[in-house]
Amino acid sequence: MNTKDKLLAANIYLILGSLFITSLVVSNLIFQKFFYWNPFGWFPFELSVGLLPYPITFLITDVISEVYGKKKANQVVITGIIASFFSILIVLIGDVATATSWSPVNEKTYTTVFGLSPVAVLASMLAYLFAQFIDIRIFHFWKQKTNGKYLWLRNNFSTFSSQFIDTFTVVLLLCVFGVISWERFASLVWAGFLFKICVALLDTPVLYIIVYLFRKRFKLTHGEELKDFL
Repeated sequence: MNTKDKLLAANIYLILGSLFITSLVVSNLIFQKFFYWNPFGWFPFELSVGLLPYPITFLITDVISEVYGKKKANQVVITGIIASFFSILIVLIGDVATATSWSPVNEKTYTTVFGLSPVAVLASMLAYLFAQFIDIRIFHFWKQKTNGKYLWLRNNFSTFSSQFIDTFTVVLLLCVFGVISWERFASLVWAGFLFKICVALLDTPVLYIIVYLFRKRFKLTHGEELKDFL
């Protein structure tokens, strides 16, 4: 790989990492708002808006796993964890600071909106650790078994397994911490998992297009990964 290609590969990796971290941190900050999702017209699911950016993180780790390899995917996951805990620190400092009398956002409003964020981030991070590392491990397991073929298989198998673990764990912890009542546990797990499965199925063509563009630009064969670009 020449210097120009190495620079391009590194820049794209940084962009993907930035999108991953942003999606993860934002999902933890906005999780307290819930909305109805009724794609079938007969049963509305109740979902947190925090779920909207979260599936993007799994698409990005699948892209990085496929193109850059398992090690680089794990690096992005660890960086996301650090960024999320750093966001907790910033939120807590903001909560301690006393609001002025003319502040558009007073202390009560701030606490209502962001007060549960540390709990959400803790729950999300525990679920995230299990889900993302399992996603990457399963992805590469199927990649080796299929000799780099059947991208759709490893994308969906890894995502289905990891998304169920993620949804179950985060809803369980939010119920344990008293953020959500236990009576909503089953419905939120089912709705969250179904939403993520639908997104995973929809992002499969997107994954194929992105990987195709990578292979075409960097002249990669099936299963080949970019090496020594950083």
